[in-house]
Amino acid sequence: MTRVPISGAGVVAPGAIGLDSFRTLLAAGASAAVPVDRFDTTGFYAHDAALVREFKARDFINPMKMRRMNGLSRFAVSAAKLALENAGADPGRNTGVAMGTSFGPVQTSVDYMQEYVAKGAALAPPQLFAESVANAPGSHIAIESDLRGFNVTITQRESSALGAAMYAASQIVKGAVDAALVGGVEEVSEMTFSVLDRVRALSGSAARPFDRNRDGVLFGEGSAVLVLQPRAAKAYAYFSGFGMARDTTASISDWGDDHGAVVTAMRAAIEDAEIDLGEIDAIYASASGTVRGDALEARAIESLFGESIPPVVATKALFGEYAAGGALQLTAAVIALDEQVVHASVGFEQGAFRFEPTREYRAATLRHVLVNSVSAGGGIVCCVLSKEAA
Repeated sequence: MTRVPISGAGVVAPGAIGLDSFRTLLAAGASAAVPVDRFDTTGFYAHDAALVREFKARDFINPMKMRRMNGLSRFAVSAAKLALENAGADPGRNTGVAMGTSFGPVQTSVDYMQEYVAKGAALAPPQLFAESVANAPGSHIAIESDLRGFNVTITQRESSALGAAMYAASQIVKGAVDAALVGGVEEVSEMTFSVLDRVRALSGSAARPFDRNRDGVLFGEGSAVLVLQPRAAKAYAYFSGFGMARDTTASISDWGDDHGAVVTAMRAAIEDAEIDLGEIDAIYASASGTVRGDALEARAIESLFGESIPPVVATKALFGEYAAGGALQLTAAVIALDEQVVHASVGFEQGAFRFEPTREYRAATLRHVLVNSVSAGGGIVCCVLSKEAA
């Protein structure tokens, strides 16, 4: 595919507000997990999450406009503003927006239903209803910056953000828009946390991607937004290929066992980038500490790369899982290419597969990085990021 430059990035993450702060978080290699204090977790298996705490929406959004936004939209709009500022150039009105979210504004839906039950339909706040839809963050981004291109929201669990990137890049290649903002957003709400805890999706201690003793994910929140701009004067990296597949053995809420589907998506992304398998210099993995999901991806990596597996980086123990984690994972890979480094895979202690993920932050020569996103329910999206324009 025609390579699409990434000219800017904005981050609202656990432990990091802004791209420079996120670079520091990645280099330090310390998990942003903290005890949950916004609701009671007594009786739960999990008690920690990656929460955004050092964030003031009023630093980015006019207070009058902010009143119309829920927490999810505030994360996304702030990240988008940071991304546009970082890009350093106005992309113009013919700019699209593609955002991913795994669960959407669950807390807003809960708040609305409580008002509805207590007061009836006539007195329930209409603004809460308007904010209860998954595409509210993307809509606010477009309204805030007067962007008139496409506006789509992808909800595909862990693959939501990378699916949004795939759509946006395809539209730029077609010439449908001059630029695009693409990313992911998520919030940790009591309802979502409790459901994930009940199905034992969350770790009881710490996320340990690819580790023998992994027992679940770290739930994370925040937002990351990238600016895709073909005429940009600078580029951190380039989208150069995408691949998509589906594991038909997966249930609606768990991973299956068809690692061949993951291989198909990885190979398709590499072929789309028009490079050879041996030109992949690092893999930024989807792994987040799940028993089945990590094993599925590991078997696929072993099958595709054989005895020549490049460094495998698992970042999600740093900042958590789901759409925000997917967007932050993607941004981490962009930073890796820009800085020519590979990051440490936090949480890993004991090997379970033929390869071990990276244990330290170190310099590396990176031409192309493969980014994987393997979601519960069977959705798989992979992309290749490249250092150069051709």
